[in-house]
Amino acid sequence: MSTLELHVDIGVPVDTAWETLHRVENYPRFVEGVRGARTEAGGRAHLDVEAGGRAREVEAELTDRGEHVMEWLTTGDPAMTGSFSVQPIDRDHTRIQARLEYDPATVRDIFGGPKGFAQTNAIERLVRSDLEHFKEYLERG
Repeated sequence: MSTLELHVDIGVPVDTAWETLHRVENYPRFVEGVRGARTEAGGRAHLDVEAGGRAREVEAELTDRGEHVMEWLTTGDPAMTGSFSVQPIDRDHTRIQARLEYDPATVRDIFGGPKGFAQTNAIERLVRSDLEHFKEYLERG
């Protein structure tokens, strides 16, 4: 398993960032490859994802842990787990910490893409880009 941790500082209050993370239906606006998303009963989310030219449906369970920590895990392939931690910097600024645990070989088998270290680099670039898109989405209002 590989673990990736990245963060981005955003110019919005912590509650705004926290509430936006919970609006799964807006994920296509800032998460690369997500074509559709919806919240389902029981803290579940359904995502229609396209990556590496392949379309897939991904189901995940979302759970709030403590103050401003949301954990998630996929319920099928690819097996991934992660979390978002939303921390106030000051009244108008927030740090979003993203953590992702995944098996690069499994992700490659399901979505295609490069092998080995290149796959890990591609995933890191994608997550970094998604965090920047989230920042832009929030700061635009």
